[in-house]
Amino acid sequence: MDATQWHARLAVGHWFSHLPVPFQHSLLARARLRQLTAGQYLFKRGDPPCGLYAVLEGTLRVSAVNEHGKEALLSLVGAPYWFGEICLFDGLPRTHDACATGPCTLVQVPQQALLKILEESPQYWRDLALLMSQKLRLSFIGLEQLSLMPASVRLAHRLLMIVEGYGDMEPSKRVLQLPQEDLAAMLSLSRQTTNALLKDLQAQGIVRLGYGEIEILDAQRLREAAHT
Repeated sequence: MDATQWHARLAVGHWFSHLPVPFQHSLLARARLRQLTAGQYLFKRGDPPCGLYAVLEGTLRVSAVNEHGKEALLSLVGAPYWFGEICLFDGLPRTHDACATGPCTLVQVPQQALLKILEESPQYWRDLALLMSQKLRLSFIGLEQLSLMPASVRLAHRLLMIVEGYGDMEPSKRVLQLPQEDLAAMLSLSRQTTNALLKDLQAQGIVRLGYGEIEILDAQRLREAAHT
């Protein structure tokens, strides 16, 4: 896969497609391909900054594990999701673990290469700030829902976030490789409650449940169920 193919895959995302064209070219000119196997870590909490990443193929599991081995699953992200910008701003270690759920292909723009771009064209800092602010906005919405919204709405909203690439894509019919245990962990719900809520969505014709996967059949009705 060459840079032209990278560009085509990344251009379906809202953030990258709205970057100034020279910035797009600068990022890809300095990017390198990374291949991960199932279960391989891209980085772990506490690792030093290593640049900006985008998923081209596959899915990454973003999580944190405490000293007792309990995992907090934050998200499962796929193409064309960009991440890693927090450490670019503060220069501090990684905040979470990022691990491939299966074979995964990413592009990496190394930290020093990206800082060089920004030194030469400081106006691009604003574009990276927009990437970070989009995620901050979603985090606030998630905290609000955890406190105020019923479980059914939270589940529908999380599915919608995933099919929208966490705000970076238009929702569409697609199959999510998403075990119910993982969805339950992201929502702090029991496996039984999550299964019951998904079966209700299936009965309405909004999703179809399979082994380890959830197919979105009607994105518009999923949006209505998420109260957005």
